Amino acid sequence: MTHPSLPTDPISLLQDLVRCPSVTPADEGALDIVAQALEGMGFVVTRLAFGPKGEETPNLYARLGTQGPCLCLAGHTDVVPPGEGWTYPPFEAKIVDGVMYGRGTADMKGGVAAAIAAVARRLEEGPLEGSLSFLITGDEEGPARFGTRSVLEWMAEQGEKPDFCLLGEPTNPETMGEVIKIGRRGSMNAVITVNGVQGHVAYPHLADNPNHRLISILAELTARHLDEGSEWFAPSSLQVTSIDVGNKATNVIPATAQGRVNIRFNDLHTGKSLSEWMTDVVKRHAPDATLDIAISGESFLTQPGEDVERLSQAVEVVTGRKPKLDTGGGTSDARFITHCCPVAEFGLVGATIHKRDEHVTTQSVEDLTQVYLAFMKRFGV
Repeated sequence: MTHPSLPTDPISLLQDLVRCPSVTPADEGALDIVAQALEGMGFVVTRLAFGPKGEETPNLYARLGTQGPCLCLAGHTDVVPPGEGWTYPPFEAKIVDGVMYGRGTADMKGGVAAAIAAVARRLEEGPLEGSLSFLITGDEEGPARFGTRSVLEWMAEQGEKPDFCLLGEPTNPETMGEVIKIGRRGSMNAVITVNGVQGHVAYPHLADNPNHRLISILAELTARHLDEGSEWFAPSSLQVTSIDVGNKATNVIPATAQGRVNIRFNDLHTGKSLSEWMTDVVKRHAPDATLDIAISGESFLTQPGEDVERLSQAVEVVTGRKPKLDTGGGTSDARFITHCCPVAEFGLVGATIHKRDEHVTTQSVEDLTQVYLAFMKRFGV
């Protein structure tokens, strides 16, 4: 018999969360809902706000139990802007024929709701054998400067170190049970600015065309075959994302040319090694150019082991599919968590994330709840 005080229903909880229009960096009550549910189950909840005064990022850390092992359940409640053209209002959480529509249903309020409901069901069966914690941020879709990374720094100061972390990002391309993420590629952005001397195209000897040097730089960067991939990673990829001179005239040599590059790299590289290579290329073609590099995360891998196998077993028991262990896709907050403890990701189907009419089936949310519960038991909590 379900205890009325335990939030065992992930669907109603997900609806409550979606109805909070928590477009990053706004929270709009989403973390209040999480905190209330966890406090009702006996968790010690700590609200953590980091960042500039008046613009703090809302975060939450909660723990139940003091014994090991400690399993951390991580996620975020912020969402991207909904955009226009939705069939149903993006923050209404309307259910039609077993499908819930709403911004954040898949990415990733559904994962948060399933984790909370799974813990509630575990507590219905009796006291924990180990400990559970939650790390929930309101800044994953934004700059991510004062979210999970700052909470992890606070955790280190408090001596909070989980034995394993399960992040509920949507990992499945089309069907529940397809993919567990055990790592992610690194990501870095570079802005190359080449300065020249503006002039008339008919008198090039009186000008200095920065476009020619920028083209040479980008040609050498794109010509390099970075690698063939590694055991768990696909080949690294360099993509030119923008070339801009701001020149609307056909008879003017511009004074400045700028190119932007993104590299998604595997464990055969580091942000430092790639930065050094790019610096060398730029300086050889344009010694006076500026190169601004931002590394949003290094590649990382959680080596498959006992805990990943437990998660894989839980997925297969519930969904009937043996999941593929994968490292593809974009970045996630797992890139920060990996420095604290081993981390793996498993969540809902991500086919509609960041799109209009983002949606999940109610059955998939129930399946995810069962996967999380099965994993908790295998993990020993």
